[in-house]
Amino acid sequence: MKVLVAEDDLTSRTLLVSVLRKWGFEPVVAEDGEEALALLEGAGAARLVLLDWSMPRVDGVEACRRLREREDPDDPPYVVLLTGRSEKESIVEGLEAGANDYVTKPYDNEELRARLRVGERMLALQEALNGAKAALIHQARHDGLTGILNRRAVLEELERLLLRTGVVVALCDLDRFKEVNDRHGHLVGDDVLRAFASRIGERLEKGDLFGRYGGEEFLLGFPSPGENRPRLEGLLRDLSSRGLPTRSGEVRVTMSVGAVWGRGGGRLDLLLARADEALYRAKREGRDRVVFAPSPEGEAT
Repeated sequence: MKVLVAEDDLTSRTLLVSVLRKWGFEPVVAEDGEEALALLEGAGAARLVLLDWSMPRVDGVEACRRLREREDPDDPPYVVLLTGRSEKESIVEGLEAGANDYVTKPYDNEELRARLRVGERMLALQEALNGAKAALIHQARHDGLTGILNRRAVLEELERLLLRTGVVVALCDLDRFKEVNDRHGHLVGDDVLRAFASRIGERLEKGDLFGRYGGEEFLLGFPSPGENRPRLEGLLRDLSSRGLPTRSGEVRVTMSVGAVWGRGGGRLDLLLARADEALYRAKREGRDRVVFAPSPEGEAT
C-alpha cells in the first residue's frame, strides 16, 4: 500500500522511508504540506498519509484541513499526524482539523507500525463498505431476472432524459408469452426473458435506455427523433429470425411495439399512455409490428 510521507527534515524523512519499505509499504515523499496536497490529487494517490505537524509553506494541520475540504466522502484518506507537541490542546486541534490519529515524537517504531496497520484496516473497511453500497444501489435499480434496469430505474432515467431532449418512448411486449410458459414451463419462460433482454441490449447504441417494465413488457428510450421506426423494425426482424437460447433449446418469439415521440420537457406519463395505446393497436392488427402514436403535442410521428 502507498503511504504519503510529508516531512521537511531530510534525516527524519529518510528514516521513515526506510522503515516503511521494511514494513512492506510503498512510500511517496513530500517535503511540505503544499507538495503533499498536490501528490494526493487524482487517481492512484496514496490513501494512507503521514503528515509532520511543523513544515514550511503549509504545515500538517493546515494540509489536513484542506485535504478534508476537498476529499471524496466515499474514499477519504487515513491521516496520521506526526508531532512533537504532547499538550492536550494541540492534539485536539490536530484531530479537529481532520486527522484520524497522531503519533508524538520521538515515536516508537512499533507504535507507529501498529497505528499504520489500524489505518490499513480502516481503509479496507471503507472499501468493503463502498462495495456493499454499490451492490445495493445496483440491486435496487436492476431487474433480478434479466439484469437490465427495473421499472423504477428506467422511468427515472427517462424522466431525466426527457428534461434534456426529445425522446422516442417504445413499449415492447412479447407476443403470446403465456403460451411459452404453458408449453415449456416457467423456467424456460425465464430463460426467454433473459435471452430477449440480452438480444435487445446488443443492438442498443450509446445513450439508449432499456428496462423491464413488468412481466413480459419492456421499455425502450431513444434520445433522437431520427430513423427510429427502421431501428425498431430491425429489432423485430432480428427477434423473429433467430430463436432465443433456453435450457430446452431455441424458442422463437415475436414482439409488438407501441411507440411515440415526445418533445424535451414533456410529460412522461402522457408519452407512456400514448405508447400503451399504440401497443394495443399493434396487438389488434396482428402482432409482430411497430405502431407509432401521435405525440401528445399533436404532431404526427
